[in-house]
Amino acid sequence: MKNIIQYLALILFTISFSSCEDVIDVDLDTAAPRLVIDASIKWQKGTSGNEQKIKLTTTTDYFSNVIPPVSGAIVFITDSSNTVFDFIETPSTGEYICSNFNPVINETYVLTVQVGGNTYTSTQKLMATPVIESIEQTVVDGFEGEETQVKFFFQDNGLVDNFYLIGFKNSINTFPEYGVVEDEFFQGNEMFGLYRSADFESDDELFMSLQGVDERYFNYMNKLITIAGSSGGSPFATPPATLRGNIVNQTDQENHPLGYFHLSEIDGINYTIE
Repeated sequence: MKNIIQYLALILFTISFSSCEDVIDVDLDTAAPRLVIDASIKWQKGTSGNEQKIKLTTTTDYFSNVIPPVSGAIVFITDSSNTVFDFIETPSTGEYICSNFNPVINETYVLTVQVGGNTYTSTQKLMATPVIESIEQTVVDGFEGEETQVKFFFQDNGLVDNFYLIGFKNSINTFPEYGVVEDEFFQGNEMFGLYRSADFESDDELFMSLQGVDERYFNYMNKLITIAGSSGGSPFATPPATLRGNIVNQTDQENHPLGYFHLSEIDGINYTIE
């Protein structure tokens, strides 16, 4: 398991460089806007899971600090019995809300998005997720001296190969951090998620989450995390590849969208640092 959870947050920066005498303007190539479909359906354990959200945006210029929403789309999900769950936009936000979604473990769902004369679809199964069973806090030696280490533990199902997305959001950082792990060397055993920080103080809050995912989404997130951390601090570093998700433009397959359609249970715990 990866011991260091990397940043996943994809941020649009506005950056200016100045010296005593000159301002440097950097000309960047501008590509046509591409649709981004954020369709991550998460069924929080212990809830009905009926309220779900899908967000539509487009890519934009590198220096823009506004992410354009996509309005006026038709968005719905269909299950195997052809029940249709409509997602209705909150006006002018690009956020499409469903209030009667029915999540079922291992059920197959089909996403359909119709916008701009194009129809986008994807088919995915809703994945089960283990329960977070316990939490352990210790102090360990790190690169910056003593660090607070928090682990949460869960039981892997040894009958099948499993893949997991682990998330952490603390009260210090603005954006959540994610990592992926598989059970190749932990088949049927207790597994854990791990977070370490030298900046924690007593009563700081840490939200920890666990999602079961399939192998394709595991590979997608693994690559996305790598791309997000590949710049090495340089705002002008080139990502190693354009990452395609599992959503297909049925009207024009060359004009593929960005984003991914994923469904799973999610278990999450708010933990207070001692």
